[in-house]
Amino acid sequence: ASLRCPFSFPTSPFPSVVRKQTSTEFKMLRNANLVFLALALASPALAADTADRILSQGNVITVDPQNPRAEAIAIRDGRILAVGTNEEILALSGPTTAVQILDGKTVLPGFIDAHGHFSMQAQLTFMRNIASAPVGAVRSIPDLQREMRAQVEAPMTKATGWVIGFGYDDSLLAENRHPTREELDAVSKERPVVALHVSLHLATANSKALELAGITAASEDPAGGIIRRKPGSREPDGVLEESAIRLLLEKLPTREGPQALLPLIAVQQTYARQGITTAQDGATDPAVLRTLQQAAKAGMLQIDVVAFPLWETAVASIGDQAVGTYQNGLKIGGVKMVLDGSPQGKTAFLTKPYEVVPPGLKPEYRGYPAMPDNKVAEYVAVFAEKGWPLLAHANGDAAADQLLAAVAAVSETRPEKDHRTVMIHAQTVREDQLDRMVELGMIPSFFVAHTFFWGDWHRDSVLGNERAQKISPANTAGKKGLRYTFHNDSPVVPPDMMRLIWTGVNRKTRSGQTLGWQERVTPMEAIQAVTINAARQHFDEGTRGSIEPGKLADLVILDQDPLTAPVDSLASIAVIETIKKGKTIYPTTPRTP
Repeated sequence: ASLRCPFSFPTSPFPSVVRKQTSTEFKMLRNANLVFLALALASPALAADTADRILSQGNVITVDPQNPRAEAIAIRDGRILAVGTNEEILALSGPTTAVQILDGKTVLPGFIDAHGHFSMQAQLTFMRNIASAPVGAVRSIPDLQREMRAQVEAPMTKATGWVIGFGYDDSLLAENRHPTREELDAVSKERPVVALHVSLHLATANSKALELAGITAASEDPAGGIIRRKPGSREPDGVLEESAIRLLLEKLPTREGPQALLPLIAVQQTYARQGITTAQDGATDPAVLRTLQQAAKAGMLQIDVVAFPLWETAVASIGDQAVGTYQNGLKIGGVKMVLDGSPQGKTAFLTKPYEVVPPGLKPEYRGYPAMPDNKVAEYVAVFAEKGWPLLAHANGDAAADQLLAAVAAVSETRPEKDHRTVMIHAQTVREDQLDRMVELGMIPSFFVAHTFFWGDWHRDSVLGNERAQKISPANTAGKKGLRYTFHNDSPVVPPDMMRLIWTGVNRKTRSGQTLGWQERVTPMEAIQAVTINAARQHFDEGTRGSIEPGKLADLVILDQDPLTAPVDSLASIAVIETIKKGKTIYPTTPRTP
């Protein structure tokens, strides 16, 4: 019925008079139209204009400056066939087209995770939630101990012997400090107990865990890490910083095989529920990369995943595999380096001292680098020679200086001029460093969610008021022409994209104060940071990030328009539906292997 037949019965020029058709005329016209219908259904040329699925009567925000608003979208073979008015798009429907009426709901391009740890988010399945509000319910060290005791009886603990919790935040605990080894000994002396800090840059271990890791008073601090000691002695107090955590992680059960695949399947619904259609796995270790490849080969990936292997093992784990090409939903996007630590954990590498230094440290303490300048330069040169895109974690401005110097050194000789090297987090990046990033063709990816989760802590304890006002300077970066992105760094904070957009627009702290009003961005700029800019960061702007014909039909449907809703309400806008390559993946039951 939706096909426009070229032949029609002649009618009288007078509307009130209908001319009677002869039997011969009727048969000829009927046969002509049946022939046309058969050709339309059988001919590839004619059928190519017919949609598999149509979304109509909606409010489409395309993020395409040439066609910013539309009413309807036609989808065919997982890609966008056309974008336009309801009438234009419905003309592309056929006998098998599924037409969905949106009733004015808003459609955006599917959200893209510009930086996070997809596989680590999956591993939370096996860990106890020891985070503070709004992620968890831990307010004090006794609360933490209660949750960890509950984990002692968990099936995963019984299977591996390790009691693991994730997400504690010393800045939000009533005691304003890390737990000690003795406080975790009170959870269990027989089993190893590990509490992972929310930043993933610190951890606290009980005596049994320290014993299994071989950490004693005689142990020296590893390069790029610190084993914290009890006051006046060399006895470990249980807290491990940065690379020292690896001494523990090396003893944890392996993350390969069926037990590793199952959480990867389940966690995809966590991402799809937030409207995410492309996720990132930063700092992928070799075992995780193998697991992701197994999942992709088995057709288990409902969303696309971009993996960035850990820099130390990247050459060996990537080998001669293709970089930059999706295979069954998985792409090796490049390499991830880590140059320093966490500002909320006070291990980020700054040029000026912390506002309040950690206990027992000198007033001039300003954090420390993960590696010396020459090693940073060496690694950057290796990856530049191979033409592999690079993401580099740099929270502190001193770490940012390391990265800028290394990129500048290879910028003239690298084979790939459009390298798009990404400074991950860029929390304390200075204005002169942003200028240098423009010259070098780099991209800042801001962890702007910090303004809510740790804004008060940064202002009062980490950086002081003046520096804290300038964290994640997105507005300044945008005015300089930098196409920045936003990220949640999940699981450091949940992959809640609407809250992420809200933080970029409002920059409200937990206490309700605005931190750095001059660095607020518009709702449209925040949306671009998690759609088209994030696609460009992954070299994917040709296939996703905006709603344009030919691109993947990766879409998210919201219950409100983020461009017209009150800016304070952006975090409460709900994701109604997530569509990946033309098929709804949320709400739905996760695909089973």
